Amino acid sequence: MLQRLTQAVLFVAASAFTLSTNASAADTLAKIKSTGEIRLGVRDASVPFSFLDQNQSYVGFSVDLCHKVVDKVKQTLSIPALKVTNVPVTSANRIALVNNGNVDIECASTANSLDRQKQVGFSVATFVSHTRWLVKASAGVRSAADLKGKTVVYTQGSNALGFAKEISEKNNLDLKFIPAHDHGESMLVLENGRAAAFIEDDILLAAKKADAKDPGAFTFLPESYNSLYYGLMISKDDPAFKKVVDDTLKALMSSGEFDQIYKKWFEGSIPPRGIKLNFPMSQDLKERVKAPSDKVPA
Repeated sequence: MLQRLTQAVLFVAASAFTLSTNASAADTLAKIKSTGEIRLGVRDASVPFSFLDQNQSYVGFSVDLCHKVVDKVKQTLSIPALKVTNVPVTSANRIALVNNGNVDIECASTANSLDRQKQVGFSVATFVSHTRWLVKASAGVRSAADLKGKTVVYTQGSNALGFAKEISEKNNLDLKFIPAHDHGESMLVLENGRAAAFIEDDILLAAKKADAKDPGAFTFLPESYNSLYYGLMISKDDPAFKKVVDDTLKALMSSGEFDQIYKKWFEGSIPPRGIKLNFPMSQDLKERVKAPSDKVPA
């Protein structure tokens, strides 16, 4: 009798665990429909992808793409008055906030990678970047070799740290590393001389350089490393929501509207100061626009 009772308790517990596991599995559309709200992960200073403008509103390339997804979600779920909530995220907490459901879709500048795919999902690629170094033009640093023994800065949560360590070890540079809270702080560390170089994706560095008081005071080193495929980050193993996101982006790409949104942010004037990045679409991205994919190099 006791044995049967114990088995019954274990069965009920196992069933409850299974139900709990299934309930916690990503079903973003169901959650959005239940709450009447979609939560967008946004950044304060990730120009031109997601940042605050002069009105303290979140704007940018990825924000525009996400709002197109929101429109599709409204149509799919028949919720025209869907509430849109902006959730500020950082490089350090963005993956956790997507994983725990506080963010339904991250609208910023996150690179897709095989390692990150173990934790989260990604849309088809929306941008292709390369890791590079930014230095002060007056520092006399002309190549990565000139950084030997020096201190460099990186933004917490960025995969740039891993690349920097690999570069350091491979070339015997003996680099020292300073973490910064966000890209703005990283740039400040470089500007005040606490670091000899700032390592990050080229477009993010180009944005900080263009927004500096004296853009000519900073320059890129010639070295360029790997190709990084950005995507809109979503929960892992959520095919229904991923399909809505991907279908939205593919439609924008096939219609030419994606190109227009790109030119607005990468070639036009960017608020709040009207800076221009002069960053035309790369051949790598053109290929992904022609044949959308979320695949990344091994």
